[in-house]
Amino acid sequence: MAIVKPAHYSIRTADLDASRRFYTEVLQLRVGFRPPFKFPGAWLYPDQDESEFGAVHLIGVDPISREGLRDYLGERRDEDLQGSGSVDHIAFQATDWADMRRRLDALRIPYRLQRMPSLDLIQVFLVDPSGVTIELSYRSNNPDPSKGTSQ
Repeated sequence: MAIVKPAHYSIRTADLDASRRFYTEVLQLRVGFRPPFKFPGAWLYPDQDESEFGAVHLIGVDPISREGLRDYLGERRDEDLQGSGSVDHIAFQATDWADMRRRLDALRIPYRLQRMPSLDLIQVFLVDPSGVTIELSYRSNNPDPSKGTSQ
């Protein structure tokens, strides 16, 4: 058996609504099929194809009833739900940097832009509501990729 590619990543979040809005409004993923787990959450997809079970799984922490989540995935301390621990960032290949730049600026989402000429990439780093750093990688066919950059 060989590893083919990453299947998804999961974010355990104390603010499911804020995380859902970030991933749907900023990254333009869509909420799709999710099995009926005994804890809140959302599975997010980059397109209409649900055959690979989503790219991002949001796992909501219900402060009143944690049993369903604890029984399925185990207990985590609330203070461990911020940031990405030893994971530095999650990266997506993306298209249409100009459109994303307009969206980030309109929504006042801070981001940091890096150019990687040796790979012909523009890398855009932003942080989700749970403190996880997201990288969006674009082919650098834009003559002025830094335009619209914010910190």
